Amino acid sequence: MKTVVLYETAPETTMEKMMEVFPAHQENEDKFVKAGKILGIGPFAIPGEGAMAIFTDKESAEEFVKGDPFVTTGLVSKVTIKEWHDELM
Repeated sequence: MKTVVLYETAPETTMEKMMEVFPAHQENEDKFVKAGKILGIGPFAIPGEGAMAIFTDKESAEEFVKGDPFVTTGLVSKVTIKEWHDELM
């Protein structure tokens, strides 16, 4: 079952801090994209509102979050993982 991950940016997180960690985050992301586990990923339109990703399964979503430098360095204050019934696919 597809799984959605929602990130809430920590209040003290700055764009400068995000960009310092971004290369390591991108490396983690690339691994999952190449494996075909990420169907879509990115920040929300308004800076500071967080981000969202859609994964092929819950296990991949959990593994991604566990190794994501945005999470492990505290730049993300809250992670929500929800299984999703995609009616169109």
